[in-house]
Amino acid sequence: MELLTTDGVPRGQQVLDRLVALLDLEKIEENIFRGVSPSHSPVRVFGGQVAGQALVAAGRTVPPERGVHSLHAYFIRGGDPSVPIVYEVDRIRDGRSFTTRRVVAIQHGKAIFALSASFQVVEAGIEHASEMPSVPPPDALPSHGDLMTPELKAKFGRIADRPRPIDIRYVSEPPWLSRESGPREADNQVWMRADGTLPDDPLLHVCVLAYASDMTLLDSVLARHGVYWGTDNVLGASLDHAMWFHRPFRADEWVLYDCVSPSASGGRGLATGRFFTQSGTLVATVVQEGLVRVI
Repeated sequence: MELLTTDGVPRGQQVLDRLVALLDLEKIEENIFRGVSPSHSPVRVFGGQVAGQALVAAGRTVPPERGVHSLHAYFIRGGDPSVPIVYEVDRIRDGRSFTTRRVVAIQHGKAIFALSASFQVVEAGIEHASEMPSVPPPDALPSHGDLMTPELKAKFGRIADRPRPIDIRYVSEPPWLSRESGPREADNQVWMRADGTLPDDPLLHVCVLAYASDMTLLDSVLARHGVYWGTDNVLGASLDHAMWFHRPFRADEWVLYDCVSPSASGGRGLATGRFFTQSGTLVATVVQEGLVRVI
């Protein structure tokens, strides 16, 4: 059911089901799919949405026994949430172990997003992984709604009232609060999970994580400079996005998103992120460069 929490923002299974429906693209022709944006979308389509939908389109042309292990994407133009997005899939290669797909998202006759994704059959091999940082468990941390004051909601405007299919718990102090005390280290840690139960389809869990990975990654850039979207004169947009999926996971179970920004220059900020399960298993790595203009 849909749950209205202390900040009045819709959450819960009904909201998550709407995200699942958003990722369930319409097939309009062989290798061509169509997606829509939610009615509550801001001026531009959320980057995580178009990345998740493009990955769904690619996955619909790949045998289910081949799981996605990496994606590389460029955000070319801002998406228009008032019209559908057409996803054209190019079947680049079908090898014995790997399958490669390229997807272009189109609106108004122009490309707004391009993605390349690689899929692989399950194979055994050597194993090692970084250890998870020591952090408090998610249940010991306040929810996003608990942190939002009426004053902050007024500053954020419509963004603050959007339904939230992803439950986010901040380990580090949220940038919109830490900005009051000035710059800090260029990092950001949150626990996140889909706010409900997802179907068992592994591709869907990967696409939901891709959707969520665009939510807080660039916060690590802003934290270093004591500014934040909506509360300061900051303009930003995702420029490119890359993900590597190392091990199976469920996006409706808690994962730690450990993010660090190694550099910002030229009006751009670079951020890296690692996803760990609660048991400490590294399941995905993310790198993104974003446009960050402080006016």
